[in-house]
Amino acid sequence: MSFSYFSDEHDRESAGTITLSDDKGRSLECYIEHSLEVNGQGYFLLLPVDSPVEIFAWQGEEEEEEAVLVEDDATIEQIFGTAQAVLSEQNLVLKNTAYALTVAGELPPVEESELFTLEIEDEQSDLEPEQLQLLASFYHEEQEYAIYTPLDPLLFFARISKTGKPELLSPEEFRQVQPLLEEHLFNGVE
Repeated sequence: MSFSYFSDEHDRESAGTITLSDDKGRSLECYIEHSLEVNGQGYFLLLPVDSPVEIFAWQGEEEEEEAVLVEDDATIEQIFGTAQAVLSEQNLVLKNTAYALTVAGELPPVEESELFTLEIEDEQSDLEPEQLQLLASFYHEEQEYAIYTPLDPLLFFARISKTGKPELLSPEEFRQVQPLLEEHLFNGVE
């Protein structure tokens, strides 16, 4: 079993990267945080090289306002240029990458007043609220949008396919191998 853990940016850069691709031909370059082999299959815990971002649309009246994650590609395509322009004012470059939008560049320091807590309502799991940092907000056709980056790192689990290409684990595959991966990742730390 091979196992590696990288604690600082220099280690990450020297460890190499893997590029994930989606079915639309978009790619996402990731640092290899951990690599391990379980039953002859290579698995990787990956951290995107660029910072992931999420765009929310604010809907409802002021006191009942709700942030709704923008997930459909058509809406993202419509607002992408405006979002890109707003982020460029902070020397950030918005990228339409595989599996998540990302920004290249140095994120501003975290300020408590710019944090947003996203509570995920899911009956089947006890997910912790996610803390997000506001990067920018903008209007497109009278709709207010806000661009946030998660404070916790966005990690991906991938495996090497039979063709030798890295591919993201499906939710079903992840559930099947999660106990094995956790055992190796958490028990293997020396």
